Amino acid sequence: MTASNFDRGIAESRVAEPGFIESVDVFVLANPDARYRTSAHYDELHITNTIVRITASDGRFGVGAAISWTEGGVDVALGHAIEHVGSALIGQDPTQRERLHVLMANRCASMLPVSLAPLDIALWDLESKSLGVPLYRLLGGFRHEIQAYASTPFFPTIGEYLDATAEYLDAGYRAVKFHTWCYPDRDLELVDAIAERYGHLDVAWMLDVEGRYSRRDALRVGRRLEELDYTWFEAPLPDADLDGYRWLRSKLGIEILPAGNEILTPELIRSGIEAGCWDHARVDATLAGGITGARRVMELARASSMNVELQSWGYTLSQAANLHLMLAYPNCRYFEQAMPIEPMEFAALDHIRVDDTGHVRAPNKPGLGVDLDWDLVETTCLRRITIG
Repeated sequence: MTASNFDRGIAESRVAEPGFIESVDVFVLANPDARYRTSAHYDELHITNTIVRITASDGRFGVGAAISWTEGGVDVALGHAIEHVGSALIGQDPTQRERLHVLMANRCASMLPVSLAPLDIALWDLESKSLGVPLYRLLGGFRHEIQAYASTPFFPTIGEYLDATAEYLDAGYRAVKFHTWCYPDRDLELVDAIAERYGHLDVAWMLDVEGRYSRRDALRVGRRLEELDYTWFEAPLPDADLDGYRWLRSKLGIEILPAGNEILTPELIRSGIEAGCWDHARVDATLAGGITGARRVMELARASSMNVELQSWGYTLSQAANLHLMLAYPNCRYFEQAMPIEPMEFAALDHIRVDDTGHVRAPNKPGLGVDLDWDLVETTCLRRITIG
């Protein structure tokens, strides 16, 4: 390259940079139809979608989001926590994501690392849009598709589980995870009924009991799941019971995973890995400090020859952030698709759906690959916070 061409290349590179962060907008909204139960222990949960939009001085913007679920109505607490973290970003260079992640993580603010996660995701979205590439390619681009599993809601009867499973299989899914009563005897009735009806099929089955079992009950149910060749047993114990997980894993051959909702930082996850608590780790980018935080967990687990079976239970933006990580790294097997699908697509113009082979594919658009109906976001949001 001649000197003049080299100078021109640098100039063009600088033009592509988005400038400094001019504003941060936070939108708190919820689809009235997005109400789910994942256990007999919970009432109906309201699923709040807290969306962040980071706008640079040249007008370009990135988006991120996180969900929160509450029994008593819409949650506005996360939006206000993000306000205190996001104020540190005004005037900063959005391309310095590692420095900004450290800056946000050291804020005197509540709900960290959850409250910085949507901001970090938005910074990655902005960067990959500026480069004109889908985010998974910027992160490494390991593959273009990944198998999905249908993640059921809680149903009151076994018959409803059987009918729903038939619908999922007809739609192309070849993996199903059950959210259940979380009472061992009732849950065992379900897994036996599923085995009787569908056990002859080549389907991956998982059971998630929301950390509700005692150690003794977890061992009893886990042994039956082993007999039925379940792929994994998720959240048999509370995440914090590391000794219990290590004990349970020593008794069972089935893969044991935590819920991934409480132990979120790489330092704590390293402790669990070193203690032999789980067969694979589990987190969600929207909980574990965004793309930057989740990448550290992915790399940590990979160094120990472990997967990170990422959650992607949430609205489309949350799904997309985790999907891009799954596509970028080799150590994740499944995309989690919350059922029913449609309520979680609220305000999203691009949707993530399985094909007839049960796979979801990489978005083609730059960034997260999800455009929003901003008119709908702004007219339905219950709280809007603007910084800058």
